[in-house]
Amino acid sequence: MPPARKRARSYDPDRTRAAVLAQFGHVREAVRGLTPEQLALPTRLGAWTVRELVAHLGMALTAVHRALDQPAPPARTVAVTEWPFATAAYSGAIDAFTRGLVADHPDLGAYLDGIDESLRVLLAEHPGGRLLETNAGALPLDDYLVTRTVELVVHTDDLNAAVAGLRTPYDRHALAAATRLLADSLAVKAPGASTEVRVPPYAVVQCVEGPRHTRGTPPSVVETDPLTWVRLAAGRVSWAEALAEAKVSASGERADIGDLLPLMS
Repeated sequence: MPPARKRARSYDPDRTRAAVLAQFGHVREAVRGLTPEQLALPTRLGAWTVRELVAHLGMALTAVHRALDQPAPPARTVAVTEWPFATAAYSGAIDAFTRGLVADHPDLGAYLDGIDESLRVLLAEHPGGRLLETNAGALPLDDYLVTRTVELVVHTDDLNAAVAGLRTPYDRHALAAATRLLADSLAVKAPGASTEVRVPPYAVVQCVEGPRHTRGTPPSVVETDPLTWVRLAAGRVSWAEALAEAKVSASGERADIGDLLPLMS
């Protein structure tokens, strides 16, 4: 008998919308306090300074605006778990677009405030089932907003890493949604049931081909915290670095999932 298909995870749409707005609010508050010198600091994102990073954070949400400006596609073409794998292909275009935003919006605080205001209007006007054409394919609005939690959490972490002493908070529900989506994407990339990846308190997934387990402890177990998992999935920290720093524990012959990471780059 073939194994039962796993049910796709569902996300509470109201909670997701609130999480996106809450995390963006944390970003806006942090950006208000940045000095010109801090905006000129380098980041871990190649040649981008903090200024480009902040502009990109806004761009991550105006992607919703741009998609809603286009006609709705006729049918859904991808699952939300496929979105992380599509991000790398557009890095060049994203860089050029981001640099244009920096030139067009010298007042980044006003730029972010305007995005927040317009996004709230759009979310009130459009149902969650409205299909959007995205870089990954056609997705419902509600699912696409889950991907925005990943963008916001990953780049909030980039912002905190770039500016010494900056402690921009992570909205709990945004971090939870980002963690779950990236964990589920790992299970899509490496289907199986020989390895259990645990990211308490938000996600547990089984992946990697090999012996199945039916009860008790699985043959291989990986465990880490949500922020470390997001960093691993987004390529901000390597598997070897996380192991060396005891940020992740791995036991069992199939617990080395370093070759599967990052999911995004």
